[in-house]
Amino acid sequence: MLPAAARFRRLVRWWVGRDPLRYRGLHEDLIAANSGVTLDRYLLRTFLISGLFGLFWATLGFLAMHLAVLPQVRVRVYNVFALRLPGFVQTDAMIDLLQVAASAVIFVLTAYAAYVFFLRYPSILKKNRATRINLLLHNAVSYMYAMRQGGAEMMGIFRAISMNSAVYGEAAHEFRRVVRDTDYFGYDQITALRHLQETTPSEKLREFVQDLISVVESGGDVLGFLDARVRIYQEDARFEQKTFLSTLQLAAEAYVTLFVAGPLFIIIVMVVMGLMSGAPILELSIVIYLLIPVGSLFFILAIDAISIKTETVERYTEARWLREFADVRVEERTGDEQSSRQLERYDRVRKIRAFVRHPLQAFLVEPNRTFYVTVPVALGYVLLTVLATPAYADPEILVDVLDDHMIVALLIVLLPFGIVHLFWRRKVMGLEAAIPEFLNRLSGINQVGLTLAQAISILVKADLGVLTYEIRKVKRDIEWGASVQEALVRFEERIRTPTIARAVTLITTASRMTGSIGEVLNIAARDAAISENLKREREADMFIYTAIIYLVFIVFVFVVTIIDIQFLSVLADVNALSTGGTVAAAVPIGHTPIITFERLLYHGCLIQALFSGLIAGQMGEASIRAGVKHAAVMLIIALVVFTVVV
Repeated sequence: MLPAAARFRRLVRWWVGRDPLRYRGLHEDLIAANSGVTLDRYLLRTFLISGLFGLFWATLGFLAMHLAVLPQVRVRVYNVFALRLPGFVQTDAMIDLLQVAASAVIFVLTAYAAYVFFLRYPSILKKNRATRINLLLHNAVSYMYAMRQGGAEMMGIFRAISMNSAVYGEAAHEFRRVVRDTDYFGYDQITALRHLQETTPSEKLREFVQDLISVVESGGDVLGFLDARVRIYQEDARFEQKTFLSTLQLAAEAYVTLFVAGPLFIIIVMVVMGLMSGAPILELSIVIYLLIPVGSLFFILAIDAISIKTETVERYTEARWLREFADVRVEERTGDEQSSRQLERYDRVRKIRAFVRHPLQAFLVEPNRTFYVTVPVALGYVLLTVLATPAYADPEILVDVLDDHMIVALLIVLLPFGIVHLFWRRKVMGLEAAIPEFLNRLSGINQVGLTLAQAISILVKADLGVLTYEIRKVKRDIEWGASVQEALVRFEERIRTPTIARAVTLITTASRMTGSIGEVLNIAARDAAISENLKREREADMFIYTAIIYLVFIVFVFVVTIIDIQFLSVLADVNALSTGGTVAAAVPIGHTPIITFERLLYHGCLIQALFSGLIAGQMGEASIRAGVKHAAVMLIIALVVFTVVV
């Protein structure tokens, strides 16, 4: 007898087989989204998760109806037709039956909603992949042109670009399908390209592959075709960047309206309601502790999903160290044991000595290393604070005493990282800004007949800003025995940014095939210049929204401070006088102490500061890590205002 899972899988296959056209679109979306899952297995997961989702909400709804006290509802519908309606007797059995029926309805609605979402989800991933392919296609075609100019065959080009997925992203993943089809499925090159044309989610890549097939089949000039497409796609990248910036501006305006100004308006309304009637403490807590964080996280994830990562690149290139040579034999001789041990001991302590001599340099190279110091310090500060705080009977007073120290501990972690990352980013941006000029000069020197190594030696004397120091390192590596390609790969590993990674990959690939790479360097220079211009356009366009986020946050803090000083504190003093000298913070509004309202308003400002800063970095500099400094500044503003002014 088959197990339950196998029977359910066969049932799903039967359900798909009875109407193959029903899920054809879903099947195509799964392939285009590169999901790596079959249609049957995806539907099996969809049915299981949808059922569990519906069961969860049905159970939650049944418990809520069973435990909650529902208000009496009067239906005011006038019986103008004088119909005699049957009378219902409200019994426990009828109430249970209605609760079960309502739970069943909740199950059906929520399960169906989850089912529809999972059917639409692959199409969302498909559109996201199409955007990523389009934004990186001109870089991939530039790489293909460089290899073709060196005499490489098309399948060799596809294999090479598929191995550089860390640089060319989803575009490389698409060409990896061509390699897979030819190597494992026995397709010829044209058939594999036609299959890619049918499955890719990018309309631009589909047109490129179609034209490439026509050129290859007709025996045309593939090199000229790639050269023309590189120039066309580089111009298209500008338009796509402007479209992306328009979407980003819309997202910024929506965030400021919905999750900065909106919560502020809701807080004001709820505080006024609390002054006039009962204190809506639960609703205010939901807005501050749930609505603002969840909405902000949603915007961070949404912006991250549609953005190209512009900060770090993972590289799979293996550089050969200068101390290792394939043609040099290593021989251990008697009497060298002491020297070998000293060398091993030196290798172990070399990094420690370098850190002791230049402790800040280690953090400037990799800002994440600050967490190794700040996180233990912050945890120690929190532990000492908790141990030194006396036990208060009122939890509100305990929270009021500890929350300032928790923010100080958070600033211990965020502030050093934000400062170090700021200096690191300025250095990287200075290097990337000099890359187009470096490539242009390199191209000019190479076109007059000098080799790439000789061109780099000449460029050491040029003034290229902060890039000059790195060029000296490249020249030093070449003088010490490394090839030009190895020296450039080490340069890339030291900086690790997409612009430099693409330029180095393009140069090293072309230089391995031919010594005359002037035209390839020109393309790399144009590509780097376009990337730099697009980056500057984004920073210029989004700077105004970063400033708006700061201004709206300051207004948020100002309004909350006015509410606390002019309303809550005055009301507390008046009520304290009327109650004969009771502590002002303990005087309630309705059944809630004023200190609870003050705590909620304070925490609302802190939460808004944290997430507004992160979103400012995500929108303005395409990096959530760049938003840490904004978050730290806003947290300091909120902390100072509420500890000094209020």
